[in-house]
Amino acid sequence: MSEFNISLALVGATVLVIGMVSRLLNRSILSLPLLAFLLGVLAGPILGWLDPTGWGHEMKILEEVARVSLGVSLMSIALRLPPRFVFNQGRPLTVILALGMPLMWLISSGLALGFLDVALMTALMLGASVCPTDPVVSSSIVTGGVATDNLPDRFRHTLSAEAALNDGLALPLVMLPILLIKSSDTALQEWFVHVLGWQVLGAVAIGALLGYLAGTALRTAEARNLIDQPSFLVTTLALTLLALGAAKLLGTDSILAVFATGIAFDQRVDGKDRSEESEIQEAVNLFLTLPVFMLVGLMIPWSGWLNLGWAGLGLTLAVLVLRRLPVILLLRPAIRLWRDLPVALLAGWFGPIGVAAVFYAMLVYHETGNDTIWVVASLLVAASLVVHGMTAAPIAKYYGRRYGDHLPIEQKDH
Repeated sequence: MSEFNISLALVGATVLVIGMVSRLLNRSILSLPLLAFLLGVLAGPILGWLDPTGWGHEMKILEEVARVSLGVSLMSIALRLPPRFVFNQGRPLTVILALGMPLMWLISSGLALGFLDVALMTALMLGASVCPTDPVVSSSIVTGGVATDNLPDRFRHTLSAEAALNDGLALPLVMLPILLIKSSDTALQEWFVHVLGWQVLGAVAIGALLGYLAGTALRTAEARNLIDQPSFLVTTLALTLLALGAAKLLGTDSILAVFATGIAFDQRVDGKDRSEESEIQEAVNLFLTLPVFMLVGLMIPWSGWLNLGWAGLGLTLAVLVLRRLPVILLLRPAIRLWRDLPVALLAGWFGPIGVAAVFYAMLVYHETGNDTIWVVASLLVAASLVVHGMTAAPIAKYYGRRYGDHLPIEQKDH
């Protein structure tokens, strides 16, 4: 009970302090996810205040906390994007997801094979776990005063949409090597029928239906004056939890289902509704970002990191540089919104590894018992938090000074 109260106090104090100095933090090299991660390291491995090993199934706790955090973040993105953005920009998003994500998977897997003494299937599971762009960390990069004042909308919105979509669509990449390990004879059939046919497409269908019904119900309740302001403002939070729970119970990809729910809901609400729902969802997203990164900081496998040695350091540097940037530069002629080289460089660099990698590393652990994925993925997450978090504000300011006054009007913010 004392550890629970320590956790409550730490989270509450941190959110309070961050709220008081949020403007300064947004303009500094310290991002919210990085601060939460460092707080976890301080409270756990350094000071010994909290010890997750005594909480029961700590790996399962981390997986579920990561899933809820991802769900809330994806709903925030769905409400933050311009109306119909994912439909109007379907072609560039398809290129990024259908070509870019598999390439990032293969590059990451190949680097794992080159640097680490691991089997092919382990490398493929690791590559799939770290290939998606993290929506929680990327939100800290593309939101806030510095980002909105200096970075073009086409970069911020497309990165957010990509991060939201590839989090759910990474599931088939993660599940393919898992199924090959479990039963190579029926793996492809199960992958096509169960994973793609039900877990992915079923998640989209369930999410779209939930979002449409919730949006329609909200409009009806408003028209008949059945809803008051407090109930109105928690609608999307309740919808997030409903989608996460219902999709999981039905055996589909709950992460993808939440984003589909948010997009469908967003098509049914008007501008005023949209603004107010987005604000409350962003506030909840801010609050729920802390626990998952604190948990990662608490649960860092220090001995596993040390056992990786120089190979771990080499892999980390190689993944940060080669996993994404070359792919975006290769595909930029086909990505209209990122075709200009400065924007492509931004998009190629800011593909952070975060909560999504934690979630899939936990999924792999529970499906196969392989903890190597967690050891390596946690190292890559920590490195990404430091590198991408600390470069976000300086690079945004440089971009604004260097290119802000020379972009065509349609390429600038607003």
